[in-house]
Parts: sequence; structure tokens; C-alpha cells
Amino acid sequence: MSSSDIKVLVVCLGNICRSPMGEAVLRDVALKRGLDIAVDSAGTAGYHIGEEPDERTVAVCKKYNVHIDSTARQVTTSDFIQFTHVLAADENNLRHLNNMKPANTIAEVRLWGSYLDNKPIPDPYYGGVYGFEKVFQQCLFLSHSFLDEVTGKTKASGEESMSFYAG
Repeated sequence: MSSSDIKVLVVCLGNICRSPMGEAVLRDVALKRGLDIAVDSAGTAGYHIGEEPDERTVAVCKKYNVHIDSTARQVTTSDFIQFTHVLAADENNLRHLNNMKPANTIAEVRLWGSYLDNKPIPDPYYGGVYGFEKVFQQCLFLSHSFLDEVTGKTKASGEESMSFYAG
């Protein structure tokens, strides 16, 4: 699959913490790897439609010089046709996505963690900034694992995932 054919939707519950951070990190990692992919994010619940990402999400992305520009929206059935990959932050969102997925979908719907260690991305909303830092690191490693698998290319030998993110 050519990188320009890859269209990814990152999904969490409210689309203000995990998924906009995942969107920003995946886009940033792809650009730094020279890949031209489309990335967006959405939530399975309509709690925060039209809102900007949580201020802690924005602060952590800024700390690592990762551009974040997202507005919360809810997943729609057309997303399953528009995107090639729909990445769920956790099992509850994965279940919800699979329940709403139309029969004519082209999207591969998976737990994002299935590309690395099968671990969910924990919701940091009710905690402090440390939880957002952990989510950032997890999104970073998941982005590399996802891109390695779907493009068939690994990052340059000797290149560390964190080398882009001194902070």
C-alpha cells in the first residue's frame, strides 16, 4: 500500500484527549518518516462535539513540538468508507465501532495497540498531566508500529523513536 493511500481515523470516547493526541502524533511521526498519509480523529460519544482538545493534551503536544489542531466530532458511518484504518483507543470503543460498522466498509477496524502489544490507551481525562505524558509516549510507539506494519518499512536503522522528541 502506498503511503498516500493510507487514511487513518484515531478514535476514543470524547475526542478531546487520546484521539486528537493520537492524530497529532501519528501525523507528526509519518511526516518525519517522509510518509504522506491522511489522519483524523473522532469520538464514539457526542459529549464534546465542536470543542478543542483538552488543554493537557495540547500542552503535552506543544512540549514535544507536535502540532495539534483538532475539533471534536463523533464517528459517522461514512468514516468506515472514507478511511482505510480505524484505530480504537480501547476495547469499549472497538466494540462500539464494530457495532456501527456498515457492511460495505473498506476500513480495517482494530485496537491501535494490536499493532504493538495489544494494550489499550488509558483515558487520562480524570488524572493529572502525567497520564497525558504516558498517552503521548504510547501514541508515539504505536504510531511507529502501525506505520511499520502498513507500509512494510521500519524506521531507519539506529533511529530511536524518541530521537525526534527531546523535551
